[in-house]
Amino acid sequence: MLTKINYQKELDKLIDHLQKEEKVPTLLLHSCCAPCSSYVLEYLSSYFKITVLYYNPNIYPESEYSKRIIEQQTLIGEMDTKYPVQFIAGGYDKEKFYEMNIFQIANMGEIYPDDCRDFLKEGGVRCFKCYELRLRETAEIAKEGGYDYFTTTLSISPLKNAAKLNEIGLKLAEEYGVSYLTSDFKKKNGYKRSVELSAQYGL
Repeated sequence: MLTKINYQKELDKLIDHLQKEEKVPTLLLHSCCAPCSSYVLEYLSSYFKITVLYYNPNIYPESEYSKRIIEQQTLIGEMDTKYPVQFIAGGYDKEKFYEMNIFQIANMGEIYPDDCRDFLKEGGVRCFKCYELRLRETAEIAKEGGYDYFTTTLSISPLKNAAKLNEIGLKLAEEYGVSYLTSDFKKKNGYKRSVELSAQYGL
C-alpha cells in the first residue's frame, strides 16, 4: 500500500532546516496568476530570495496574458516582503500549448480507446501535460539562472492535483539537477488566505 505524502509537512521540515543555515536560498517560483501567488509570496519570502516567473501559455488572448503580467508585477511591488522579490516575464508560447493538445488529441484513440473524457476533463491527462509544460520551462530557467530551488503556485488551487504536481516537479529536478520545492500550498488555509490577500490588493 502506497503511503500518502504530506507535502506541506515536508516543506515545513525543509524550512526548519534552512533557517539553521547562514545562506538564504534562491527560489524560482512559477506563478499561474497574481491571486494564487499572493499567499505563496507572503509565506515563502521570509525564507527564500524569490524570483517569480509568470509563464502560462494556456492563456488566451495575448492581451489577457499581458494584463496578468502587469497584475503580477503590481502585486510584487506592493507586497512587503523580508527579502526583495524579482520578476521574470515568460514568453507567450501559445503554439507550444496548442501543439501539446493537438498531439494528445490526435492520439486519444490509442490512449483512451473507449472514452476520451478522462483526457479532456479538469484534472485529467490534459491537465498533467500542462503542468509539465509549465514546470519544465521553470526547471530550464532555474538551471540556467543557478537557482537553488524551483516550484509552482499551482498547488494552492483546490482544483489542482498536488501529488501529481510534486511527482512531475521531482522528476524534472532529477533531469535538470535543480532541487524542487515540494508543496501543497492549499494546506494551512493557504487558499483561504490567498482569497483574503486578493481582496486586500484588489486583484
